[in-house]
Amino acid sequence: MTRAARRAVLIDGLPVAVLGPVALALGSNPDQSAAQKAWWIAATTVFVLSVVWILVRAFRRADEYLRKVQLESMAIAFAAVLVALQVATVLDAARIIQLHQLTQLILLGGVAIWLTIADLRTRLRR
Repeated sequence: MTRAARRAVLIDGLPVAVLGPVALALGSNPDQSAAQKAWWIAATTVFVLSVVWILVRAFRRADEYLRKVQLESMAIAFAAVLVALQVATVLDAARIIQLHQLTQLILLGGVAIWLTIADLRTRLRR
């Protein structure tokens, strides 16, 4: 059952894995035309909807223990994203980096942290 759930998340996660970098690439240019902004917003919206879809499906198929693991993993990833955004904001204020370029990378990193922790905790359960 755990293997099937992991495989389903992998298949469901394919749009997230593809659309995240696409949205990141589309949004990396600060001087965009209206059409480029529209494509960027569309890709980001589909990316967010894909993440929501994965969450809904994962929570529906999980038992109580796996839901607890998912929520704890999400909490750790959320804290990591908050810290990374705070550091990026300070670096942006100091004009060392541009926050615009790091925001989506930080969010993708948070998703990666969440999935990695959840997967490791699920594997170590056995």
